[in-house]
Amino acid sequence: MPLALLALAIGAFGIGTTEFVIMGLLPEVASDFGVSIPTAGLLVTGYALGVVIGAPLMTVLGTKVPRKRMLMLLMGLFIAGNLLSAVAPAFAIMLIGRVIASLAHGAFFGIGSVVAAELVAPDRKAGAIAMMFTGLTVANVVGVPLGTLIGQNVGWRVTFGIVAALGVIGLAGIAKLVPELPRPEGVHLRHELAAFKNAQVLLAMAMTVLGFGGVFAAITYIAPMMTHVAGFADGSVTWLLVLFGLGMVGGNLVGGRFADRALMPMLYVSLGALAVVLALFTLTAHNKIAAAVTIVLIGALGFATVPPLQKRVLDQAHGAPTLASAVNIGAFNLGNALSAWLGGIVIAAGFGYTAPNWVGAALAAAALVLAVLSAALERRDSASGPKVAGAPPAVSRTPVHH
Repeated sequence: MPLALLALAIGAFGIGTTEFVIMGLLPEVASDFGVSIPTAGLLVTGYALGVVIGAPLMTVLGTKVPRKRMLMLLMGLFIAGNLLSAVAPAFAIMLIGRVIASLAHGAFFGIGSVVAAELVAPDRKAGAIAMMFTGLTVANVVGVPLGTLIGQNVGWRVTFGIVAALGVIGLAGIAKLVPELPRPEGVHLRHELAAFKNAQVLLAMAMTVLGFGGVFAAITYIAPMMTHVAGFADGSVTWLLVLFGLGMVGGNLVGGRFADRALMPMLYVSLGALAVVLALFTLTAHNKIAAAVTIVLIGALGFATVPPLQKRVLDQAHGAPTLASAVNIGAFNLGNALSAWLGGIVIAAGFGYTAPNWVGAALAAAALVLAVLSAALERRDSASGPKVAGAPPAVSRTPVHH
């Protein structure tokens, strides 16, 4: 794997850390600014919405800019947002800093996925995408727990200062290691937008929303579930999230390897198993050891879907993949927001802290149904002969049949 992927992974590590570390520091931030915890929660919501809006917006703005330069500009935006958060004199200023940082998130992963895929041979594209996303998964094992620890003991502003410094390292790595890739000839914004007329691109994005939503339905409410149902102490939640992160790292790498060999079968297995494990979590949540094992499995199966889903979008948006790739990153965050909301509804309705697991199982099962439908449509289109004008010529030759 090229060294350039390491630079992308470092950027991904910083972005992953800043996205999730705020959840562990909400009490400290709320106390410092004199706001309630729900108000401080806007720092999480604002970031997620910034990713959803920023992914297409920044990608469209960057259509005229070479990809390497755009990645550097996005890291600059990320650094500026985190520095503003670190020195914010008021809560509103910190919220603005969070939104600025989030605008870089979707476009960085979207453009980064395209660049990573272009750096390697065709049969290693999903593996290259997975290597970049390893930065995001390792952030949950190392960056988030360490950032939370520093924030709680030294001050949350120090945490955001360190995250900004990580951004500087990522920016330097991209400048030094990522090659100047030629822009595809004749690709304009209208070509990028045309990808959204492809039903397969939309189906892949819907799978992203539902499949990853299944994971976050459970994980969003992991703290009350583990302390009230499993009987863990409050301090154990950090280490349970480290287990979840370890599962994510393993699942991401396995998903990347097998997606290059058999993309759709990889999705069937990971989504089907995810639905089953989430349903079982309603039972295993009552036992400490079983709950810990289940958390690892949810992380592994959830992230095993990421490289194949991202590669599926790249394949189906063939020729103009950048915007579709970035929007798919927004779809992950849309899934997070949707599932957290649905999980909150079932808890508020009195079904208990394990009820979000049923929501997650249903979402993952729905994603599996869409995967089967997508493959069936692809087989039908392949059997009916050449694609219609304007559709991607390589659709029927994705790694489904490898």
